[in-house]
Formats: sequence, structure tokens, C-alpha cells
Amino acid sequence: MSTSELPVLEFILANYKNFNARATRDSLLSYWDHVSTGGRMFWSVAGAMSSAQLGITLAPAIRSGLIHGLSVTGANLEESLFRLVAHAAYKDFPEYRYFTKQDDTKILEQRMRRVTDTSIPEDEAFRAVEKFIVPMWKTATEKGQRRFWHEYFYEVIQMLDPSAYEGDPGACWLLEAARRKLPIVVPGYEDSTFGNIFASYVKSGECSASIVKSGIEYMADFYDRYEELSAGQGVGFFQIGGGIAGDFPICVVPSIKYDLQKPVKPWAYFCQISDSTTSYGSYSGATPNEKITWDKLTETTPMFVIESDATIVVPLMLRALLECQGNPKAAGALIAKHRG
Repeated sequence: MSTSELPVLEFILANYKNFNARATRDSLLSYWDHVSTGGRMFWSVAGAMSSAQLGITLAPAIRSGLIHGLSVTGANLEESLFRLVAHAAYKDFPEYRYFTKQDDTKILEQRMRRVTDTSIPEDEAFRAVEKFIVPMWKTATEKGQRRFWHEYFYEVIQMLDPSAYEGDPGACWLLEAARRKLPIVVPGYEDSTFGNIFASYVKSGECSASIVKSGIEYMADFYDRYEELSAGQGVGFFQIGGGIAGDFPICVVPSIKYDLQKPVKPWAYFCQISDSTTSYGSYSGATPNEKITWDKLTETTPMFVIESDATIVVPLMLRALLECQGNPKAAGALIAKHRG
């Protein structure tokens, strides 16, 4: 089979020799080694990856079985939905580096919320989704129902009529995850636009705070999800950025071991993509070795750090992984050739 059918994989193998390029190549090959032998992979997604349209490659990867669970910020969860229903109303600002305060004030007056070089339209995104989710919260309050934060969004995105789509549904990772009932944790969901909107309805007495299960309940449930994910060849941890989206789920291993006092498999793989440099007390910039001391990883865990922009690295990695999955025999031959 011609290697031209694996262009991205071939490009990475041929060109990514040193520095962050080598880390990208090695983490990619280790990822493929793990999932191709039956292992699973859990992703942690911080930053504004949904606004940056990471779903273009993330959704196909979920659809193809390359991603088996997620920890996301509340912002990434809701912004995947926003991209689906309000894509045409987004505005890009490629010259954002040269903006003045007055320029950003004009963007505010246009009812846009800037996220680096793009923006979220308030009326077409926030207010449009609010019409669907607030009645769900009120119904849950009346009936005394309780759900995890992501379960409300799973329901909303699946109840939408396709005529409401402005974005490509094939590039919406939340829609794909909902269809597959992918296990998700959303730690600190309060720190999001809809977390704030929900708080306002709690304050006004229109909704009960108890209709959303807490972060503690997320972890209590995640004990079971982790045991399911780690069965067999184990589950790896692929992290974009840092913060609570990463630290919350990775802690499940030591918590099961020390707090529940039960046997547990360690994470089978670890990769972090971050532009945060190593610094004093920084979780985002901490090297993987530090996690050994917390019993999250072991000295034999394949570990990789890619100090780069995830919007550049992740699409390359996922496209190469999709190529490997589509042509595993050719991928194996190509990898063997470059490994010598």
C-alpha cells in the first residue's frame, strides 16, 4: 500500500526529529501503540479549544473510537454547542494583538465576547441556548430531579432539530460524545457562562442548586468509570492545558488507592500539550515526574510533554492517528521503516 495514503503520519515521521517535534512524534506513536492493542484513552481539555474549533478533528476521533472519555471545562462543554448553533454569527479578529481598549469596547457593544482571535455572539449563542436549557432546569427543580452538568447538555444537543445547525455537526465533538454516551466529568462547571446563568436562577429562586450533582459526586462516580476504562490494557491520559480539567480526573488513581484503599491500575500513558513553562508551584507547568510523587504515574509510564500550541499539535496528531486506524497494516510498515 502506498504511503501516500498516510500523508500526515509520513510527514511527522520524516520531519519531526527533535525538540517539541520529537515529543509530538513519540507521543503519537505511543498513543497508537496503546490504542491499537486494546487500550483506551481519556482526554482532559482546558483552554478555549471548542471556540478554536478543535472539534473538526476531535469529533472524528471520538467517532472512530480513539477517545474513550473526557474531562472538560464548563466553557469547552458549552462552546462546542455554541459552535453548532451559532457558527455563522461568530466573528474573527486576526489583528487582535494590535487592539486598543477602545477596540475591545466596540466588540462589547456589538454583543460579542472575544476569545483571542475569535468571538462568541451573545444573542445567537448564549441567549439561544438559554431558551432550551433553562426550562429543563425549571422542570428538574419542580420534579426534584438531579443530573450531572454534562447530562443537561447531552440532552439539549440531541433534542435540537438539524435545521438549527449552523456549524458542521460532523465537527461537533459534544454531539458525537452525547450520541456515544461518552463518560465525561466537568469539574468546576460553575466557572462558565452557563454556570453563571444557572447561579442567577438559583439566586432568584427559580431553580434549585441541587438539580446539578456536585463535583464530589462527579469524583464518586468517576471511581467506577475509571475502573471500567482501565480494564484490560489500561487507560492513558492525554491532557491539553492544565488546571482543574487535568488535575481533577488524574487524581482518581491515588484516591482509589489511598482513600478507598482498593487496588487500581495506574494511568497507562501520559501526554500534556501546554504552552505553560515550568514555574514555581504551577500545575500546568509541572513536569510529569512530579506526578510520580503523587502516585498518579509511575516511573514506567510513557510520559510526554509538548510545549506548543494545542491548536497546531492536536489536529496533526489526531489526523495521523485516524490514518493509522484506517490503514493499520500500512501504518505499521511505515512506522517500522522509520524506527529502523
